[in-house]
Amino acid sequence: MSTKTALKQTPLFETYGKYGAKVIDFGGWALPVQFSGILEEHETVRTKAGLFDVSHMGEVLVEGKDAESYIDFLVTNDVTKLSINQAQYCAMCYPDGGTVDDLLVYKLEDEKYLLVINAANIEKDFEWMQKQAKGEMTLQNISNEIAQLAIQGPKAEGILQKLTDINLSEIGSFTFAQHVDLDGAKDVLVSRTGYTGEDGFELYFSADQAPALWEKLLEAGSEDGLKPCGLGARDTLRLEAKLSLYGQELASDINPLEAGIGFAVKLKKESDFIGKSALIAQKEAGLKRKIVGIEVTGRGIPRHGYKVVSEAGEELGVVTSGTQSPSLKKSIGLALIAAEYAEIGTPLKVEIRNKLIDAVVVKAPFYKRG
Repeated sequence: MSTKTALKQTPLFETYGKYGAKVIDFGGWALPVQFSGILEEHETVRTKAGLFDVSHMGEVLVEGKDAESYIDFLVTNDVTKLSINQAQYCAMCYPDGGTVDDLLVYKLEDEKYLLVINAANIEKDFEWMQKQAKGEMTLQNISNEIAQLAIQGPKAEGILQKLTDINLSEIGSFTFAQHVDLDGAKDVLVSRTGYTGEDGFELYFSADQAPALWEKLLEAGSEDGLKPCGLGARDTLRLEAKLSLYGQELASDINPLEAGIGFAVKLKKESDFIGKSALIAQKEAGLKRKIVGIEVTGRGIPRHGYKVVSEAGEELGVVTSGTQSPSLKKSIGLALIAAEYAEIGTPLKVEIRNKLIDAVVVKAPFYKRG
């Protein structure tokens, strides 16, 4: 059996070749790292619009009378505040506060929710969710039935509007419309969310409709410069916007407070959630480490796993993500370091190819649209 057939494939796998995709193994999936090139795709999303196949992401349907209280116990955010057609960014934690995953919760109806989880974690997450199940509710892993496309960038709304009669400008950030027809693609969930730091939409629909909708979107966006984009640009875009990647900024041994997503952790919500007492105790004791933005001022690019040390040579932590920023033309990264060194302006050093290279703690996100 060849490696390619052993890897999981999205419904768009056969379409990649037509657009010149370079396909890689990404957590057991055969996915495009780039089409025309990472820098070009990054720039396209920042200035026009890019189209991503993110059908590898996982989807879990939670239904029933106790669905809300179950999810509220499962995640760190307060899902009781959600109205129908609203989405919320959350984390799921272990009892010690470590992160199971970060996810989006969509409230479809009063007793019906869609949870969108990371591709590499689908089996682990679903097993964890089943273990916590209680009350009158059902859990369904529908990941194989659902495709997801993301259209991101300043021209995304105008391009998508060509395919639908609904007024997309009425869909606010972290809200969505259900049962939308996109030029013949039926029953699409259109969500104003994304992972690039740009405006845009994520589209969820039945997997069999993916190839046709992909083509229709690219055709509709051709005069606006819409291009297919791969994982490479997705990573540089999300890093500039300081959006966490599970397995790097978040992990079983990195809690959401350390990762800097405390806005999604409601320690004061009335109900209990898994990991709440551990996170409260850690916050009260003072966090020992934090994720910070860094800029390498010497020659070199920080990469995941590189050591970070103080000017005196004391080991402080590691780089969780790093790149040469296409937008800023600087070497940037995120690093998990000792909290007392987290202040902006603190000089550091990063070990790059056995040399200690000068760096500094900087404000993140590195990029904000507008």
